[in-house]
Amino acid sequence: VQLQASGGGLVQAGGSLRLSCAASGLTFSMYMMGWFRQAPGKEREFVAGITRSGGTTGYADSVKGRFTISRDNAKNTVYLQMNSLKPEDTAVYYCAARHDSVRLVYRSAGNYGYWGQGTLVTVSS
Repeated sequence: VQLQASGGGLVQAGGSLRLSCAASGLTFSMYMMGWFRQAPGKEREFVAGITRSGGTTGYADSVKGRFTISRDNAKNTVYLQMNSLKPEDTAVYYCAARHDSVRLVYRSAGNYGYWGQGTLVTVSS
């Protein structure tokens, strides 16, 4: 299984970025997908998640209303659209996968078995 995250970069506060995570080596439509982030000196935290059909999504309170997670099962890709970025959004962003059919989103990193390498998002003030 490989998860390849991309789309990070440097952006000014108030700007937008779209992260992508391309999956291979798995039947993508059978996996719940999540985005997590880790800022320097902090623990990895949940950002957003989406069930395998895309029917249910979940967000951390800190990003609700600004970030949108989506997936394209035909392209084996999950996305994170990030708008109104703030300096506190600066972190390495990771995508993660969990083989599950439940209609809820898991928010703990320990629930996900596969991880990508991360992509750095830096938001300047």
